[in-house]
Amino acid sequence: MPDLEDGASVEVQGSSGTYTIKNVGGVYSCTCPAWRNQSLGIEQRTCKHIRALRGDAAEQARLGTAELAGKPTRAKRADGEDGEDDEEESDKAPPLLLAHKWEMDVALEGWWMSEKLDGVRAYWDGTQFISRLGNVFHAPDWFIGDLPKTPLDGELWGGRKTFQRTVGIVKRQDKPPEWKTLKYLVFDAPAHGGTFEERLAHIREVVGIGRLQYAHMHPHEVCRDVAHLKSELARVEGLGGEGMMLRKPGSKYERGRSHTLLKVKSFHDAEARVVEHVPGMGKHKGRLGALVVELEDGTKFNVGTGFSDKEREHPPAIGTIITFRYQELSDGGVPRFPSYVGERVDAEFHPHPKEKPAPIDLTRAPTFDKTQKSAGGGLAPRVRRFELHDGETNAFWEIEVVGKKHRVRYGTFEVKAKTFESEGEALVEAEARIADKIGKGFREV
Repeated sequence: MPDLEDGASVEVQGSSGTYTIKNVGGVYSCTCPAWRNQSLGIEQRTCKHIRALRGDAAEQARLGTAELAGKPTRAKRADGEDGEDDEEESDKAPPLLLAHKWEMDVALEGWWMSEKLDGVRAYWDGTQFISRLGNVFHAPDWFIGDLPKTPLDGELWGGRKTFQRTVGIVKRQDKPPEWKTLKYLVFDAPAHGGTFEERLAHIREVVGIGRLQYAHMHPHEVCRDVAHLKSELARVEGLGGEGMMLRKPGSKYERGRSHTLLKVKSFHDAEARVVEHVPGMGKHKGRLGALVVELEDGTKFNVGTGFSDKEREHPPAIGTIITFRYQELSDGGVPRFPSYVGERVDAEFHPHPKEKPAPIDLTRAPTFDKTQKSAGGGLAPRVRRFELHDGETNAFWEIEVVGKKHRVRYGTFEVKAKTFESEGEALVEAEARIADKIGKGFREV
């Protein structure tokens, strides 16, 4: 029997009934218990039915291992890496620059703006692609043949709204021809040592525009003002894109999270682990209704939207790490309106018990003066200002409490006032938000 095409499925006869084998982006699944009950990432699973269909040699090439009994000796991480201790994993990770979220506390005029790509982050070390966690992506020789020998930072990208397909391609180890549908979009040069503008010039020199077959320079433009950013964000999201990235002019490349790189999105995204499948009802009867997922702090909730019909018929396996998108967190820390995006190939999951917020350090964050009076005899507005200066970033955050309301201001923006049941509740909430800012490095001025 010929191998399955991407998206195709076939029924096979097993010892206890009929099972369905399916190929989604090079990831083969089977509905038999032997495949479903493995503790591996789905891209590393196999079973006797898949081996009988594809052959041992094809499965060995796909999985990159001689262990084809369906019970490999070591568990695999969500991105396909052997499940060794975290210190060894972190030693293998490339020195990537990571972003903070923009909280409207930094003026972005003059920053470099580019589309946030919904692909797979890939560090080119001069000879091969490496994931955020230090895993090798096995790209075909014809895909990487004309890449320079200098380190590059970019994204393996198959286009907007193709995240899951891209993940399925890059995590295969048999170098499938589907790589021809991907591009390597380069947005930085980690080893160059110059400013961001100098690094862009270096990328233009070694990659160019249209010079290489599969690698291209990711376009950037200078952000004129917030209206310009909002216009571009709306355009990109309207096309199915994820958001925008902003880089501080003159900034250097550094390892870890930096306030010189900010991401801007209308929606937030996060990772969670699948812990249960909820059966569907009505039009979804007989297939997935929702996923029960768990955040790292133990918070559990359902994700019931964002799935295609194929994904409802073959949902992410229990234990899989997924990405979901949401609007905001509820007061209890539960994501509101979560929507499924796809399975992760480059994310770790470190469960830890939910902790109560740390008590406010009154020596670092003096409380509002609750006896302050206005000239008219009533309670006067209470305003406190905090600033963050870390050598690269100059940001401020300001909160004002007036009676039962408080208002927050950052950058050139002002959010709507929030009203509480009492003045005391407003003050308590304000102190909690102040403590959060102090924890991020802000200091009161």
